[in-house]
Amino acid sequence: MELFDTHAHFEGTPDETRAAVERAHDAGVTRIMSVGGSESLNKGTEGFRYRAIGWDRDQAGRDLPKLDYTGVAAVGEIGLDYHYSPETRAAQCELFARQLELARSLGLPVVIHTRDADDDTLGLLREIPSRGIIHCFTGTPRFCRDLLDLGFMISISGIVTFRAAENVRESALVVPDDRILIETDSPFLAPVPMRGNANEPAFIVHTARFLADLRNTQVEDFARLTTDNALRTLGG
Repeated sequence: MELFDTHAHFEGTPDETRAAVERAHDAGVTRIMSVGGSESLNKGTEGFRYRAIGWDRDQAGRDLPKLDYTGVAAVGEIGLDYHYSPETRAAQCELFARQLELARSLGLPVVIHTRDADDDTLGLLREIPSRGIIHCFTGTPRFCRDLLDLGFMISISGIVTFRAAENVRESALVVPDDRILIETDSPFLAPVPMRGNANEPAFIVHTARFLADLRNTQVEDFARLTTDNALRTLGG
């Protein structure tokens, strides 16, 4: 079984990152995309075959340096989050739009975070046609369908295993086989039965097994499917 964790963050020491990657390989995670979003997270992507760098919603309104996108797989994570910072809505939208335009100019996919910002997310993606991944999807099946209609891949995290996440489970059943991805979003959101621990790419096997059962397929087939989808999206 070969799994692709399409979204992991690394801010630890090189030895800590190396150990986490080794544990992931031992668990069957053969590919990991290290994802940025801030200065420290962008730095943590260095050395990975699959990297995404960019500026997330928490950087809105700041004077941000230009990044070197040479050799990266995607621009991200970028996007909108009104759950914690609704007061920066305008600045978030401005930053998101700039990075969508940048990704278009570079010919790169985007990795998008969206929370409690459905209308603005859809509005900007309709205004600035883009391709890529909606990461750690937590919205409704209706929002999921709208994003699928725009051509996006939908990435499901360990949240799908949480008792209260019925909307994520319903949405995971809406996504066609050729549009679904999986991720850890580590070090956050460890799946059942690893809750209470810092998440890491090795734990994605629990999410894969849960989703395979939910979608009534074999985990080996689901692993192959999601890995093929990720490679098609990010480049082999």
